[in-house]
Amino acid sequence: MNGQSSENTEYESTIGVQTFLLVLLAIFLGTLMAVLVLPSWMPNLAQSLIGTDPKAYWYLSRGSAFAALTLLWASMALGLGITNKLARTWPGAPAAFAVHEYVSLLGLGFSIFHGLILMGDHYINFSLAQVLVPFAASNYRPVLVGIGQLSFYVWLIVALTFYVRSHIGQKTWRAIHYVSFLTYVMALYHGISSGTDTSAAWATWYYWISGGSLLFLLAQRIVVSISAKVAKAQPKQQVTTVREVSRS
Repeated sequence: MNGQSSENTEYESTIGVQTFLLVLLAIFLGTLMAVLVLPSWMPNLAQSLIGTDPKAYWYLSRGSAFAALTLLWASMALGLGITNKLARTWPGAPAAFAVHEYVSLLGLGFSIFHGLILMGDHYINFSLAQVLVPFAASNYRPVLVGIGQLSFYVWLIVALTFYVRSHIGQKTWRAIHYVSFLTYVMALYHGISSGTDTSAAWATWYYWISGGSLLFLLAQRIVVSISAKVAKAQPKQQVTTVREVSRS
């Protein structure tokens, strides 16, 4: 890597900021259109979508929630693995960084869908303001929902730093990226506490495996980083000791 560790190498973003904003806008408008137009386009789904007790919106929201959380997990796992020897061997650090970026943006898209699609659910009756403003959902677990909303906005801010990295510097960019762990913890807590399927065995295993594996990768990253710093400091100490012995 030209004498630099991959941890200090700055990889260029493969998605322009205009493309990023257009994708988010397309997801936002597409979800709103789905809520408004799907019942008329697919009359066979009318009972599930616009009946007295529609279920489809809730199922779509729950499914997209797990998809978003999985993509957040994958993005963070890739981010932790970029400096790993395996990532440098295959697919290569630049490719791993690009996938890390794409997966993060895709997860944001599922998060937007997860929130907006709930506007069609008659049980919760979320308005657009309640979906967008943290802790405004007074009719359904406002604190727990608000934590999930905050995790989305923190995630969005972290994702936006891909496009201002040259202005804020690599060290600041990396420091902001560590906030992703807070994003994941909040999203995980939001899913466990407010999800109606948390008590299901498959959901319990999902939360344990995904959260535990990320904790393992983080611990491994810390150990490797500390070991590298110790190994780097040892030669300097040895040189100092040799000089002191030669002078005595």
